Amino acid sequence: MKKSSITNNIRQLRFMHNEMTQQQLADRVGVTRQTIVAIEKEKYSPSLEVAFLIAQVFGVPLEQIFTFHPGNEQ
Repeated sequence: MKKSSITNNIRQLRFMHNEMTQQQLADRVGVTRQTIVAIEKEKYSPSLEVAFLIAQVFGVPLEQIFTFHPGNEQ
């Protein structure tokens, strides 16, 4: 049984936005740098609020940053 997952493009978006650092993104979103690291590495799924704030920082729709991959339910 495959577990569902969420992938993201945060690293690419940071570099496309003047090579924004993880700390700069964290400051703008209101979370720690460690939280951004965990989200980027797909070790942690952000809350909806944090996901929307990240999308707002980059000025793109949520689905351009995060992709949900459903698992196989049996």
